[in-house]
Amino acid sequence: MRIKFSILLPALLLVLFSACKKDDPGISEIPEITLLGVNPTTVIELQDSIVFSVSYRDGDGDLGENDANVKNCFIVDSRINASYGFRIQQLAPDDAVIPIQGNLEIVLPNTGITDGSSSQKTTFDLYIIDRAGHSSNVVTSPEITINQ
Repeated sequence: MRIKFSILLPALLLVLFSACKKDDPGISEIPEITLLGVNPTTVIELQDSIVFSVSYRDGDGDLGENDANVKNCFIVDSRINASYGFRIQQLAPDDAVIPIQGNLEIVLPNTGITDGSSSQKTTFDLYIIDRAGHSSNVVTSPEITINQ
């Protein structure tokens, strides 16, 4: 009887400890983004929108905001260092501390030529900020051509 108990107890403890394993420790509480694509890459000045497709991961789920006045997603035009702010809607409840991931589409309604030429090329940097104030990595778009 003692032999069975000494064999079963370590096996039982091993099962119990493995059941207490944390959720994916590889997802940081600092949000991470990846640029999936940009469409179109050639636009007409002040007419065409540019759509940035981005995937996100956030280890504690505090990405997004319910307050419409808070901006938490930013696109920076590399030509003039102008920053455009957008709001990502809150993605998980306030008290939830859960890893989240998914895809977003951010639409820059239009852009103009800044140097007086008939055509200009630029790139855009994108980043997001969670409710704790953690800034994600910055991703850079491919070159975009703006025509008159």
